[in-house]
Amino acid sequence: MAVLPVIVGYGGFNAAGRSSFDQSYRRMILESLSASERDKTLSGLAAMMNLVRWEDGQFVNDQGFAGGPKEVAEHFGTQVVEGTLIRRIEANHFDPDAVPQYANLNADLDAEGPGASFTLPKKQLPNPLPQGWEVSPVEDGSIGADSNGTGMVQVRISGQQACRVAGTQAIGVKAAGQLPTGFDPSILYQSRFQPRGLQMAVCGATDALRSMGVSWETICAAVRPDEIGTYASSGLGQLGEEGFGGMIRARLEGGRVSSKQMPMGLNTMPADFINAYVLGSLGHTEAVTGACASFLYNLHAAVRDIRRGVRRVALVGACEAPINPAVIDGFNNMSALATEENMLRLGDADPRRYSRPFGENAGFVMAESTQYFFLMDDALAVELGLDIHGAVPDVFIDADGVKKSISGPGPGNYLSFGKAAASARAILGEEALRKRSVIFAHGSSTPQNRVTESIIFHRIAEAFGVEQWPLCAVKAYLGHPLAPASADQMVAAIGAMKYGWVPGIKTMDAVADDVHQQHLNIPLKDLQVEQGLDISLLNSKGFGGNNATGVVLSARATEKMLAKRHSDQWSDYVNRREATRSAAAEYEVRADRAQFDPIYRFGEGAIPDEEILISDESIAVPGFGKAIPLSRENPYEDMS
Repeated sequence: MAVLPVIVGYGGFNAAGRSSFDQSYRRMILESLSASERDKTLSGLAAMMNLVRWEDGQFVNDQGFAGGPKEVAEHFGTQVVEGTLIRRIEANHFDPDAVPQYANLNADLDAEGPGASFTLPKKQLPNPLPQGWEVSPVEDGSIGADSNGTGMVQVRISGQQACRVAGTQAIGVKAAGQLPTGFDPSILYQSRFQPRGLQMAVCGATDALRSMGVSWETICAAVRPDEIGTYASSGLGQLGEEGFGGMIRARLEGGRVSSKQMPMGLNTMPADFINAYVLGSLGHTEAVTGACASFLYNLHAAVRDIRRGVRRVALVGACEAPINPAVIDGFNNMSALATEENMLRLGDADPRRYSRPFGENAGFVMAESTQYFFLMDDALAVELGLDIHGAVPDVFIDADGVKKSISGPGPGNYLSFGKAAASARAILGEEALRKRSVIFAHGSSTPQNRVTESIIFHRIAEAFGVEQWPLCAVKAYLGHPLAPASADQMVAAIGAMKYGWVPGIKTMDAVADDVHQQHLNIPLKDLQVEQGLDISLLNSKGFGGNNATGVVLSARATEKMLAKRHSDQWSDYVNRREATRSAAAEYEVRADRAQFDPIYRFGEGAIPDEEILISDESIAVPGFGKAIPLSRENPYEDMS
């Protein structure tokens, strides 16, 4: 029997809030929620944003506010709405009207005139001295001498001189999809000297782990160490001051490289950091990068290994913190980003409406996000009584072939999306694909994407007999976080299949005329699917010709499949699952009060060498229920 990889936990953070228990999804359909769900969503976000805190059985703040979720929603709802989703770039990142930069100057200082002179400590002199510099010692006790009266020199400069002067410059990109205003991952645990992306990774992986309702120790006790895998990456690595960004600039800016910047900058760290400090995993680790499709590439690897039976538990994720001037300059110089000038040409420069997938648009909006999902083989999930939120039976990846431009699209996405549609049809049937499926589009909000992606959906829909395929583009809310983009789609897909609402593209007034929509339903408001949704097709397109499409099945459809396969255990499983759901609900209550308590095991629980039991037949590691067998059959026996 083919193993079915099921989703047993998920968590993370993006511009809409926390991913676990669908908070970020609910923020996207806020207008369509019931009053109680709306109050719950807004109060949880207000706590995350430090507008209120939980104290003595109620939400309070230092300004005298006290009340429950309803009162929080009434008092702080507007602030929460304005401080989430895409918005003007905030000061904790940088000021887009005053971005620091250096101006290069070439000055001609007259050698016969006074030139320029200054004093400085001798140890700061460059070596060798630049042309045109004359240096003389400062006499003891004279102006400019240091506290000991020694060590200072007088420098006189003349002739042609190149110099660099600090200044600022306004940039055209004003908007980004940022974590909710006031939410700072760095203060939630001892995160000294860590890049923002890795701080987000720790918090996102912890949120996913706690959402399961079963302890990590319980899971480890049921498997071998090598039956666990972590599959995660970032597309750009960590480009902040604490990572590659600071390392590359250090020498040019007169600083020095730290011992942490090189390892912290690697794009494998969203997996490595979690193994070392959250899970303490000894299992398989893999960091696949496929530009904007990176998460689906990692998901493909995890699904492959679970279906092969070599992995029973997989943590799959991606995180990216790319909101810095250098990254924005890079994309903006490709004419890929929405700018204030271009949005004004379209008649609306409101930063909250910059991202308009499939509408009249001018480029995508940069964003930050961290998302992690726990997948498990179906037998283990049933055995342990895990709550099952859906399944991922297949992910398909295809390149674009011959290209004129490395950033331009090609035919590979026809293959990946077509195979995904065929897989979903084969598993759940023709009617499910035609009536109970939804597309989560890449929807980058560029003029080229709206045409090339929509024609793919239109033609595949026509081939498969789908009349009005609902389409969602979450980048309208969240922006484009690069590697985790398709992970944002997966969070929204789980929510949509649970609640039955497809988030509409509310940042645009109409679908663009050049979009192919004959067989598509592209809603401008939230769309309720009365019959429910059982299939989500996650589509992702990346620079370089990286195309991937994932198939995600609803919890409803997955349970129906598993009840048939595990019929003799199903009643017991449902009973065991109640305890899991109860434990998960306890964490949801704490999370809605912003009591996240990230797991950061710096050196905790390290396993001494002498406690590892080794023989020529197996290796047993403390904390894991099963030893790793070392006996292997020779796969090349016919050649020996």
